[in-house]
Amino acid sequence: MPLYKRPVDLLLFAFYCISVTYGLLFSLPEAIGVPVSPDSPWPPLQWLYEWAIAEEPQHLNPPITLLASTTLDGFVHSPFLLVLLYALWQQRNWIRLWALLFAGSSVTNMFFYFYETFNGAHPPANTLYYLMFNLPWMLMPILLAWRMWPEQPFQPEQVAGEGAQ
Repeated sequence: MPLYKRPVDLLLFAFYCISVTYGLLFSLPEAIGVPVSPDSPWPPLQWLYEWAIAEEPQHLNPPITLLASTTLDGFVHSPFLLVLLYALWQQRNWIRLWALLFAGSSVTNMFFYFYETFNGAHPPANTLYYLMFNLPWMLMPILLAWRMWPEQPFQPEQVAGEGAQ
């Protein structure tokens, strides 16, 4: 069955396309020490600067928990998401365990990220606005886990020729 006929998979696919892009453009450079500043050598981190001033000042002088979070996102989650996107597109059941492990890792990572944000030195000025942009990174892995929970997330009748896998 084509991706456009699987609305939950389509939503996950679209979200994780954005997520892998964000991870590679923002998290990975931040994890290797590229500063979030108006004169950052990496333009995407220049763009993040205004957001950091308004909502997430910890990006300006990242604590170890934020560096751990961006490192996990940039070096582990983002590359995995490329595999997940392929598996969602091609309806590959072998992704199930990996997707469940990723979902657990991602929710845990966001728990620590939120903990640092709300209990750190500079909590967001506008909690609702902050959550509108950050909560999807906790909720979508939960949706992914729900979607991948069945033993065969992609049913054989939906997947033509999957018997060879």
